[in-house]
Amino acid sequence: MLHVAICDDEKKILDDLFEQVRWTFEDADISCYSDGKSLISDNEKSLFDIIMLDIDMPEISGFSVAESIQKMAVKPLIIFVTSHDELVYDSLMLHPFGFVRKSHMDVELEKVLKDAEEEVASREKHFFFHTASGNVKLRLEDILYFESEGNYIKVITDDEEYRFRETLQTLEMSLSSDGFVRIHKGFLLNQGSVKMIKSDSVILCNDVQLPFGRSYLESARKKLMRGMIR
Repeated sequence: MLHVAICDDEKKILDDLFEQVRWTFEDADISCYSDGKSLISDNEKSLFDIIMLDIDMPEISGFSVAESIQKMAVKPLIIFVTSHDELVYDSLMLHPFGFVRKSHMDVELEKVLKDAEEEVASREKHFFFHTASGNVKLRLEDILYFESEGNYIKVITDDEEYRFRETLQTLEMSLSSDGFVRIHKGFLLNQGSVKMIKSDSVILCNDVQLPFGRSYLESARKKLMRGMIR
């Protein structure tokens, strides 16, 4: 489910944008705001995937809201919506995902929303699993590697380590298309976490060193090398 925020101090525009977003994303969670301060506060509590911002608002402008949001570790996609066409160039310094002119909403809005949906989907793939403590949801890009431990699997990230019941073969089959490479009978590695490939091992971005298994050495090194030069 997409989490979308819309911020505009004009009620009619806010209502029109809400209806358009609801029509485009049938199951989206949509929050509406008439001022930027409330939006910033809520985004700190529950992150949005897409934020649609009016630029010209009282008290705090859309540019100021965007500047505040861009300082956060996880950045939502920002789409500026404005009646001031001349501000499109000024907005570029804030690296928005898109820019919609209110006078051309019927033409421009649907496409930019669809493009934003595709962007969120491409960068927000997750891995779900069940541990003794409960269900866990991790972004695939945050997982460094999986390690086999008997009938269990250890999930290693920069900050945490989890353990759940599964086989490495099953994980390899489901995650190979997402950039995970089997380098050893005991390790399934996220190729995005690789810093250096040696003749008999791999060094990760956190300086952990993992060995190649003899039967995986040639194919794993080729896959990882291709991944590094893309």
